[in-house]
Amino acid sequence: MADFCQSGEITTLHRMGEGHLDRLEADLMRYSRKRPIALVLPTIYCELEGKALPNIVQEIAKVKYIDQVIVSLGRFSEEQQKHAREFFSPLPQDVKLIWNDGERVKKLYYLLDSEGISAGPDGKGRSAWLAYGYILAKEKSRVIVLHDCDILTYNREFLARLCYPVTNPHLDFEFCKGYYMRVTDRMHGRTTRLFVSPLVRSLVQLLGKLDYLLYLDSFRYPLAGEFSMIADLARINRIPGDWGLEIGVLSEIYKNCSKRRICQVDLCETYEHKHQALSSEDPSTGLMRMAVDISKCLFRTLASSGVEFPEGFFRTLKATYFGMAHSFIDKYNHDAIINGLHFERHEETKAVEAFTEGLTIAGERFMEDPTGMPLIPNWNRITSAIPDFFERLAEAVDADNK
Repeated sequence: MADFCQSGEITTLHRMGEGHLDRLEADLMRYSRKRPIALVLPTIYCELEGKALPNIVQEIAKVKYIDQVIVSLGRFSEEQQKHAREFFSPLPQDVKLIWNDGERVKKLYYLLDSEGISAGPDGKGRSAWLAYGYILAKEKSRVIVLHDCDILTYNREFLARLCYPVTNPHLDFEFCKGYYMRVTDRMHGRTTRLFVSPLVRSLVQLLGKLDYLLYLDSFRYPLAGEFSMIADLARINRIPGDWGLEIGVLSEIYKNCSKRRICQVDLCETYEHKHQALSSEDPSTGLMRMAVDISKCLFRTLASSGVEFPEGFFRTLKATYFGMAHSFIDKYNHDAIINGLHFERHEETKAVEAFTEGLTIAGERFMEDPTGMPLIPNWNRITSAIPDFFERLAEAVDADNK
């Protein structure tokens, strides 16, 4: 949806009218000569058998401005890794697969453990982190772009718009977050709509207009899995290993970048991917786990900046969030009515009730352990502890790709 409103703490790059793909790709061909681009694709095996990834590969194969494609394989057996090599073979770029469960890469994880440095649990965060390390080790790319592998509405314009803000030197951005409209015959994006946005607004109401909270509230889709950044940020950013990944990345960017060098870009007319179950009865999976991990990430980031949480704070936050979320439901209902969308108010209310319980769990866990699971260390720390780790990583990945 085209508009030109610049609200919040960061620059918004809108999609106004047609996407102008030819012009974008021509510019990217020129700019990428001095700012080569590496595309990171964290994936799991079921995505190779799904509907989205085959189309994504077909679209990327037509792109000439991407120099490297790094596919980080999560939970792949040896046979599945062989299948993945065949699956991604049509790509004409310099393609490397990182086999996280292969013996060579496992030895690197053991080496880190022996030095008292944890790369975190298996998951998207660790997969992306290792891909960044390989890109830094090879020293071929100056821009890193990442997107998910379950995007059903993927096309080349999506990728071009994601790459453009950081690759174009005249725009001078270091980090760009993608956003998009999540609408079919109804509104999607429950965790953003019904949890993150009202939670951040509730924290502002209770703690005041803290710069960090206003910064988070500036993002139209803070849980989007797509972003681009200059490669040097991968050296200094730490990464959460849990489902608070996207909020954790934004928090690290807040610490390490000037806000004038951060932007968000509208990527496409509409966006569709696989939907997570709410899992209201099980906080260890689905959207409930996401809500718990996101909350803990927010609380720890605020605490690390000196915010104190007095006794009774989380009870007040729970009540404030519950009321705020219900006011959001009213707004979404009105928006759905004027646009003729299907709106299940009962299901929206059930989601808020589940998220409220997740918020309670997160507050209890935070009070029990305010530091929680350490973030995956940044690459500057890794190379300080193990000076030849980049060489070991490059050798392991290259050997797995022979």
